Amino acid sequence: MSVKRRLSASVDANLIAAAEDAVAKGRFVSVSAWVNDALQLKVAHDRRLEALAGFVAEFEREHGVISPHEMDAAARRARGRATPVRAARVSRPAPQGRRRAG
Repeated sequence: MSVKRRLSASVDANLIAAAEDAVAKGRFVSVSAWVNDALQLKVAHDRRLEALAGFVAEFEREHGVISPHEMDAAARRARGRATPVRAARVSRPAPQGRRRAG
């Protein structure tokens, strides 16, 4: 088990509301657990970005700087292979107290 330390931080109100909502819905046992999870995700994200930056730097040392034209071409190829995914439409019930035209 990791050692825990108390942290005092100022946080945007909407983030506190999201944490409290997650606790109320039973997804986390406490706001502290939610914050801990968020910080773990941030650390992992930053490490992936650092690894990617290292990969790009090594690639460019070996093959030369990647040009904006090459980046645009790669983005077009990626978009061309992408599969669009959209959520199914949810039908909404008619508002209460109103008659449907029909």
